Amino acid sequence: MDGYRKSGHAVYDIKYHVIWVTKYRYKVLQGHIAVRARELIRQGCEARGITILQGSVGKDHIHLLLSCPPSVAPSKIMQYLKGRSSRLLQDEFPELKKRYWGQHLWARGYFCATVGTVTEEIIRNYIANQFNENKDGIFKIEE
Repeated sequence: MDGYRKSGHAVYDIKYHVIWVTKYRYKVLQGHIAVRARELIRQGCEARGITILQGSVGKDHIHLLLSCPPSVAPSKIMQYLKGRSSRLLQDEFPELKKRYWGQHLWARGYFCATVGTVTEEIIRNYIANQFNENKDGIFKIEE
């Protein structure tokens, strides 16, 4: 069970690769702003029980590899991280507030992909061969 995380009622290994960009791809994530953005994202993830496995702050984007509990949807993670970091960064850095006068530091969308060590083929084989005897299509009943 190496690599698995546990909560009160679940054992899981859920990983997401997420990327989001600054609005208009302005290269504003530099120097103190980049350091503070990283700090805010770390705090936000810690508060939600999310582990950052790998991360990077580019001049105009954020890349993260996250390990998340099953109770947290990727859309909620992004909503929380983007919203909180945007608000706090603009409050702390007047130059951002001036450039992003509409209060939107991040572009609307994001990229999210699941990451795993088990492929779809391995799962299909496991389910198909679990009881080894009767192979009744793709959805069988244990006898």
